[in-house]
Amino acid sequence: MEIRKLENSSVELTLTLASAKIEEEYSKSIKDYARKLTLKGFRPGKAPVSLIESKFGREIREEITFKLMEQNLEDSYKDMDAKDRPLPYSTPELQNEDKLLPFQPNTDVTYSVVYDVMPQFTLPAYTGLEVKAPVEKVTDKQVEDEIERIRQQNAMIIAKNGEIAEGDIVTMNYVELDADGKEVESTKRDDFTFTVGSSYNFYKLDKDIVGMKAGDSKVIEKTYGDDSGMGSDYLGKTVKISVSIKEVKQKEVPELDDEFAQDVKDSYKTVADMKNDIRKQLEERAGQVNKDYKLNAVLEALADKTEIVIPKSMVAAQLDQEWRSFAQRFGMPEEEVERLMSANGSSKEQFLETRKAETEKGLKVQLIVEKVKEEQKFEVSEEELEKALKNYGQEITKDSPNYDALKAYAEDDVKFDKAKDYLVQNNKFSELAPEKAEKAEEK
Repeated sequence: MEIRKLENSSVELTLTLASAKIEEEYSKSIKDYARKLTLKGFRPGKAPVSLIESKFGREIREEITFKLMEQNLEDSYKDMDAKDRPLPYSTPELQNEDKLLPFQPNTDVTYSVVYDVMPQFTLPAYTGLEVKAPVEKVTDKQVEDEIERIRQQNAMIIAKNGEIAEGDIVTMNYVELDADGKEVESTKRDDFTFTVGSSYNFYKLDKDIVGMKAGDSKVIEKTYGDDSGMGSDYLGKTVKISVSIKEVKQKEVPELDDEFAQDVKDSYKTVADMKNDIRKQLEERAGQVNKDYKLNAVLEALADKTEIVIPKSMVAAQLDQEWRSFAQRFGMPEEEVERLMSANGSSKEQFLETRKAETEKGLKVQLIVEKVKEEQKFEVSEEELEKALKNYGQEITKDSPNYDALKAYAEDDVKFDKAKDYLVQNNKFSELAPEKAEKAEEK
C-alpha cells in the first residue's frame, strides 16, 4: 500500500491485488457459470469449462477482478491512519482504467485511486489574542419596542365602519380583467384577507384600496415598474383589477397601564415591573448575542491566519445540503423550485455559485473549531451527556437502539460547544468602533 499526497486535500492510494486471489475467485466463478449456463448443443450445466472460458472468460475475469479490487480497497482502510481515509462524500476514482485492461491471467494487478481526505493544517496561537467585536447594548427604545410588540399581540380585532387605513385587516374579492373588460378566471380570488401595508397580496393593492369602505367596489389600473417586485411577466405591463371590499377590521390595542401589565403576567403588578423584567430578558439575550459576536470575531481572526485547502467534495456536499434546505422552504418539489427560479431569471447553478465563497469560509471555520476540540481533549460528564441526548427530542437510555452511535454524536456536540466556549473565554475582546460594528452585525 502506497499513499501519495496530492493538491487540494486529496491523495492517491496505490494497491496491489495478488494474482493468486484473482485466479482462485476466477476458477470458482467459471465453474459456477458452467453449472448454471445453458449452451446450444449441451444439456443444462453440462457445457465444458473450457468452452465457457473461451466464450466468457474475459468478461468473467473482468467482473471478479473489479469486485476484488473494490473489496481490497475497503480492507485497506482498516490498516490506514484516519487522516488518510476518504471523506464520507468522496468517491475514490480509479486511475488509468484503460491501461489495466484487459486483465491478464496469473498477473498481479496494481491500481491507484484518488480521493479527498480531511484537510491537514496547523493552527496559529488561538489563546491570548486581542480581538475587537461588536457589542449589543439594550436601549430604552428596545424595551419600548418589545412592550409595543406585546400590546399588538394582545390587540383585539374589531369590525370597522370607516375608511380603510394602513394597518387595517381587509377581506376582499379581486380578479384581473382582460382588454375587453372580462374576468380572467384563473386570477380570481374570493375572501382574500391581508393587512394593509404588508404588501402580502399579489397585485400590491395596499395603497390603491386606502379610503375604500366595506361594500365598495372599483376597478384599479396599475402599471408595474422595475421597483414593483413583480415577476418578469408583469414588468412594464398595465393591468386592470376589479376589487370588491367585503369586510374591514381594525386592531384595538390595549392601553399601557398596570391593569394591562397584570394581564400579561401574574408576577407583574405595575408597568414598571413589566419594563424591568423585559429589560432583564433583553439583557440576557444580548449576552448571548455578544458571546456570538466574540466567537465570530476570534474565528474570523483565526481564519485569516490559517491556510486550509477545502476539498471540492466537502464544498459540494455542503452546497447540496444548503440547496435542499433552501428548496424545502417553498414546500414543493425541487424541480418546481428550479422552474420558479428560471421564471424569475435565476437558476440553481446561480444560487450555488453565490453561496460558494461563504460556504467555503463556513467550512474553514468549522474545521478550526474541530481542531481546537481535538487539541484540547475536552471531557464530557454524565450530566452533560444526558442533557445533550435530551436535545435529540426523545427518551434515550442505554437500552435504546443505536445508543452507542447517539452517545458518540452527543459527546461530539458537547465537545464542539466546549471548543467554542474555550475560544471566547481564553481571548481578550474590546469594543469595535460603532461604524465597523454596524458592518459586522450586518455581516
